[in-house]
Amino acid sequence: MTVQLYLLDQTTQSFESTVVAVQAGDGDGSSGRVQLAETAFYATGGGQPHDTGLLRWAESASAVSGVRKDGAEIWHTLDGDLPAVGATVTGEIDWERRHQLMRTHTAMHILCGVIWNDYGVAVTGGNMEPLKARMDFAFDPLPDGFAQRVQDAVNAEIAADRPIEVSFLPRDTAVEDEDLIRTKVNMIPESVSEIRVVDIVGLDKQADGGTHVPATGEVGTFTVTKTESKGKGNKRLRFELS
Repeated sequence: MTVQLYLLDQTTQSFESTVVAVQAGDGDGSSGRVQLAETAFYATGGGQPHDTGLLRWAESASAVSGVRKDGAEIWHTLDGDLPAVGATVTGEIDWERRHQLMRTHTAMHILCGVIWNDYGVAVTGGNMEPLKARMDFAFDPLPDGFAQRVQDAVNAEIAADRPIEVSFLPRDTAVEDEDLIRTKVNMIPESVSEIRVVDIVGLDKQADGGTHVPATGEVGTFTVTKTESKGKGNKRLRFELS
């Protein structure tokens, strides 16, 4: 099992680890991939893209171009040389990109909290890239003036600079917590005994494995760029941050 350092400390920008497995490339343009004992590189999941950066060892360095989970293991795709099994490596996160993703992911949670608290409507899907995202909600139809009202409400929550706290709860406790009912905790594998909870204090509390800024004031300015209908009972909102 790869230890996911970002679950405990989202501010880690560099770390040391040991290579536990190596796979040569198969003609996809990369040199291959490596598994580390622990990593601060976020693996693609939950709508959040993977981190990028560098892996350094001895006199060598290779770009990390992909990070994906395979069961309990996390593999890092490298563009360049591959370290040997047992090598000590230093990982360096592309922090500018990661921080943009942290801001974006936090904005998505603020948006979820605003819509849930104001309309009682659940999120049905979402995806993001640095400083922009789309989220789908179970509206049918969208209320009049929705985009502007939501934009104003989200920016008000950002200006409030609410603290964001991360905690871990036993699975049974998390399932019973009414504040987490929107998170579909039952979809998390039964093997997961502890649930990571991200709490935008006073606004939104959900089970979540992604990365977030420490307070809403760090998100920036939220702008709704488009709303779309994706079918009956499913409406999409797109936003950007600046």
